Amino acid sequence: MPSTTAPPGTAALAPAAGANAAAPAAPAVRRFSTASLMQDQREVEIEHAGRIYRLRITQLNKLILTA
Repeated sequence: MPSTTAPPGTAALAPAAGANAAAPAAPAVRRFSTASLMQDQREVEIEHAGRIYRLRITQLNKLILTA
């Protein structure tokens, strides 16, 4: 029979109340492909909170977002 005591120096954790209750599902995160977002361009501008940001694909095919 396995021991129920926690190893020395650690605390035994009891399950939280309602731990078996189903948690509400988180909304799905929207995903965009760079092909659809960039539409054959290497750079696009994104407006956010009154500022213009530039999303650029580098020569090494990495993404850079600058303000």
